[in-house]
Amino acid sequence: MHTEARPQRAAGRRTFAVGWPAPLFLAVAGGLLTETAFPGKSWWVMAYVGIALLSLSLDDLTIRRGFVVGGLFGLAFFLPHLWWAEVAVGGPIGWLALTLLQSSAVALLGAATAAARQLAAVRRDALFEVLVFAVLWVAVEQLRSRVPFGGFPWGLLAFSQNDSPLLGLAPLGGAPLVSAATVAVGASLAVAVRKTRGARLRTAVAPLAAAIAVATVPGALPLAGSSESGVLRVAAVQGNVPTRGADAMAQARAVAANHIDGTRAALQRSSAAALDLVVWPESASDIDPRTDDALGAQISAVAREAGVPILLGTQRFVRDVRYNDYVVWTPDEGAVDVYTKQRPVPFGEYVPFRELLRRVAPAIDRIAVDMAAGTSVALVEVPIASLGRSVPIATAICFEVADDELIREAVRAGGELLVIPTNNASFGYTQESTQQLAMSRFRAAEHARATIQVSTVGVSAIITPDGQVLDETGLFSSDQMLEEVPLRTSLTLADRLGPWPSRAVDALAALIVVCAAVRSLQGRSRWLIRTLARQG
Repeated sequence: MHTEARPQRAAGRRTFAVGWPAPLFLAVAGGLLTETAFPGKSWWVMAYVGIALLSLSLDDLTIRRGFVVGGLFGLAFFLPHLWWAEVAVGGPIGWLALTLLQSSAVALLGAATAAARQLAAVRRDALFEVLVFAVLWVAVEQLRSRVPFGGFPWGLLAFSQNDSPLLGLAPLGGAPLVSAATVAVGASLAVAVRKTRGARLRTAVAPLAAAIAVATVPGALPLAGSSESGVLRVAAVQGNVPTRGADAMAQARAVAANHIDGTRAALQRSSAAALDLVVWPESASDIDPRTDDALGAQISAVAREAGVPILLGTQRFVRDVRYNDYVVWTPDEGAVDVYTKQRPVPFGEYVPFRELLRRVAPAIDRIAVDMAAGTSVALVEVPIASLGRSVPIATAICFEVADDELIREAVRAGGELLVIPTNNASFGYTQESTQQLAMSRFRAAEHARATIQVSTVGVSAIITPDGQVLDETGLFSSDQMLEEVPLRTSLTLADRLGPWPSRAVDALAALIVVCAAVRSLQGRSRWLIRTLARQG
């Protein structure tokens, strides 16, 4: 019976290969340690350690075993990282399904890496091995960011590096470059470990020095911070909800009242004349004030008290679907501009294959009306009296903050400030809101834009264009933040390059996989010829 042959080691190349159970333990440890690089612990250096363990665990493995090891790393990472999905749904099915889906992508990474390491060029050259691993990692991150159902770009390695020197790479190449650099550091550490196994320590100096250089040198790169087109005095209002959890969505009128009261509280803390803009979160008024005259009048009244526009999140119902809108509301005219969410969350805001899934998971009907996608660029024009002009503001609603392309498109269209309205009420005291804040911080540095993340229940924050937090709220509290934020118009290199770095990575990854597949087929052909020859 044919069994998959183990890859042959190239002469002179040391691996960390040990007995079969050991790679499983290394992979699990690597996944768990990598997760600690993200909120809530934010031990960013652990991403390097975790990736190093994954790289070591894939040494000298067959493709099938690489798939298993990669999948175990993914499970160890995503099970704790996505725990908030269990809290939101109120049961494990959504959490486990999402975890398995994301882990399957990491399993593909493991298989592809195991195959690539059988290539002669990769086995001879440690630097080439590091680069191949980084390319494959980023390609898999992009794959799971796109498919299925528009993808789920959560847990990208880049989002763990906001406090590390690698953030300096964000304006140059965005999340793909920072993720690649993180992997390169970890993979270089793995090379150093291999070279110390049965050899003199001096052989590990070069890869260790490379890891230190990649991890530290980007810290010398400047990050933008100053104003280019004026400043705005902003009040961000976190109104809180009357009850916690998914039932908070039914409290729409009370939630709107909380944000009206919070705005008045902000006005007491700052002279009304000093404010330029009031920002409310997603779902601040899920009763649409454009169609509910009483609520519309209340919001207009508080807008007149402030003397400035209010940005607010609401729901718009059209026949048998709904839209998630972010509205510009002025004191005199009411709604004057709107952005409609382009990336509704599958199984959270709409249900694919509803009739089929209802048979196995009746709870999906808790989402009674599916959310439809908007089509316009994520940008609203906000009239600012003190500047004598309208300010284009880029806005990504809730989970859209994880979408590279959506925010980049809005900034390239002229966005001078980034606002991330969100509603975290369904996620309780989990790390979901702080994970989202990490993404907002990264987007600020990537696009060199001051960023406001404003939530119904927290965490809300105001962030400088270099990714630093100016002010932050706690969870499930009523609070307001008052800050002066700079407006900026210049584009970073990451914005100018657009999707081309990602496309280049995809092309390189495809080439690596094709070369590995050809090599594998050649090996199987040789095995078949030898077998037939023996039988003959």
